[in-house]
Amino acid sequence: MTGGSAMAKLRRRLNSLTFRVVAFSTLWAVVALVVIATVISSLFRQASERGFESLLTAHLFNLIGSVGVSPAGMLQGSPNLGDLRFTVPQSGWYWAVEPVTGATGQLRSQSLTGQIPSPPSSEVPFDSDFQRSYLAEGLAGETIEVFESEFVLDADNNIARFRMMGNRTELEDDISAFEQQIYLYLLIFGAGMIAINALAILVGLEPLRRVRRALSEIRAGAAQRLDGTFPAEIAPLADETNELIESNRRIVERSRTQVGNLAHSLKTPLAVLTNEARSIGGAKGRLIEDQAGSMRQQVEHYLQRARMAAQRDTIVFRTPVKATMERMVRVVAKLNPHMKLDARFPDGEIVFAGEREDFEEIVGNLLENAMKWGRKAVSVSVTPGPDGSGGRNFTLVVEDDGPGIPEEKTRDALVRGRRLDETKPGTGLGLAIVADVVKEYGGSLHLARSDLGGLKATVVLRRVQEEV
Repeated sequence: MTGGSAMAKLRRRLNSLTFRVVAFSTLWAVVALVVIATVISSLFRQASERGFESLLTAHLFNLIGSVGVSPAGMLQGSPNLGDLRFTVPQSGWYWAVEPVTGATGQLRSQSLTGQIPSPPSSEVPFDSDFQRSYLAEGLAGETIEVFESEFVLDADNNIARFRMMGNRTELEDDISAFEQQIYLYLLIFGAGMIAINALAILVGLEPLRRVRRALSEIRAGAAQRLDGTFPAEIAPLADETNELIESNRRIVERSRTQVGNLAHSLKTPLAVLTNEARSIGGAKGRLIEDQAGSMRQQVEHYLQRARMAAQRDTIVFRTPVKATMERMVRVVAKLNPHMKLDARFPDGEIVFAGEREDFEEIVGNLLENAMKWGRKAVSVSVTPGPDGSGGRNFTLVVEDDGPGIPEEKTRDALVRGRRLDETKPGTGLGLAIVADVVKEYGGSLHLARSDLGGLKATVVLRRVQEEV
């Protein structure tokens, strides 16, 4: 596969309705899932932080209610906060009670085995309720959140500072674990949703693919109309397509009928003129006979052009190139046993987008011309392309080792009835007929000097495109 055809195929796929719908739905699903994951993660974080702060606040008030001052002025109390983490050393959950004025002594949880400094009030001021909160580094390197409050313990204005500390790193780890789980679950759900959505779209668009395949069969001549049951949205399209095909077929048949009628109506008068000319004899009779023959040729020529014009854009005429060429080459080889005929065809099948008789006329005239002018060798080949045609064309090349045609006279060789060499028998119509037929099918004919030494005729014609 060439780079150009690969890019063309990629562009067709990117421009397909299936790709657009699947890509848009997938993009929307991804955006929606990302938004959902972000919202859920944010809500969970907010709820977790509120719960964490509420727990620290509750523990702080329980601690305040459990501590007092002894008659000797010492801090006393046995707080029981109901959380074993306060008994595990360096757990990240600590409490401490320190005197500010009056009382002496210090109380702390079993988990607090070292000092955690408290920032000065100038950096973290107390609020109107003499409370503040801040983050600090724990004994094991963890981040802790500290809720701190100063409280008057008795009528003697003994003031103590209560500090309740919770493991903020533990909270962040829990939030991170939840986010990983929610992302994983949403990823699995999203992949399944996208797959099911893509499957539903493919199933929903299957009727359109059936229509495309049916049209391909019609174009290849394997079917005459769109058959089958289609959904209500597609059925009108199938019906209108069948009507269009039938209308096109009627036009072609009507054109063929008119062409046949015209040929039949002119056949008898021309035959009468020819017979009368032969009866008259002499120079005048030969003149009438020549003119009648010219009229017959012109009528056949333009009737053929009308027939080809009527069928050129139809979708039912298809001719296998390889099989047709092999049959014609065998016939020509038998008729010209003295000539070495080299025939090369591609492995894959190429189908000419036209009628078999027209293709045979192109090939037959070119081979006949090559056999007539060639000395010992004639070459014929068929190749896909030319490059850059996107698979729409194929190339037929016929070469001989004869005298060839000078470049300045190649245009004259395509003029109907013009003979460049009167020593050879012929009418001078062969290459002109080829040029006319090729032109009617939207192709091209190019004459040049062959590597064999003679004429090289290159014909480019439309082919039936392969479905991708």
